[in-house]
Amino acid sequence: MYRAHPEKRHEPIQTQTTLDQLVPQDHLVRKLDRHIDFSIVHRLCAPLYSNTGTPGIDPEIIIKIILLGPLFNIRSVRQTVKEVQTNLAYRWFLGLGIDEKVPDHSTISQAYRRRFQGNDVFQQIFEDIVGQAEAHGFVSGRILITDSTHIRANANKKKFDKVEVERVVNAIEGELLDRVNEERSDRGKKP
Repeated sequence: MYRAHPEKRHEPIQTQTTLDQLVPQDHLVRKLDRHIDFSIVHRLCAPLYSNTGTPGIDPEIIIKIILLGPLFNIRSVRQTVKEVQTNLAYRWFLGLGIDEKVPDHSTISQAYRRRFQGNDVFQQIFEDIVGQAEAHGFVSGRILITDSTHIRANANKKKFDKVEVERVVNAIEGELLDRVNEERSDRGKKP
């Protein structure tokens, strides 16, 4: 029978292993690092940062943290930051060592608001990254499927009406089924 050594949890880590060795070669972050050129971030963000005072967070780190959320189905920037704190692959992707502090979620949100509000810099960066991802076959813009219910907004929390817009749902559902059947037919399968 083996015994765990809980006291070892608090010992400093002493290893010759690097983060690079710990991230699997087929991990998505490695593919992104190989194929996506993030140099546009520095090029477009340079005018948004001051050359005096304490340096801000590298805008590439902000963009990559924002990108990690939807890529790995993480629901918020706050949760993404928590994941980065414990996930070595994410740290590797961001260029953060195991001892480096991960930027706080509020700092990322504020930097995002202050730097990108009132301009189209984030849009340009987003479109460039998506374009590169499409060129490398990571994503395609052929079809979008969502799972949602349309609910009429009501500011009074004590009174609300839940209304489904069936006409829109039926139209979208019909269109999606037509597309699926058409694609199945093109592939020689039964609709």
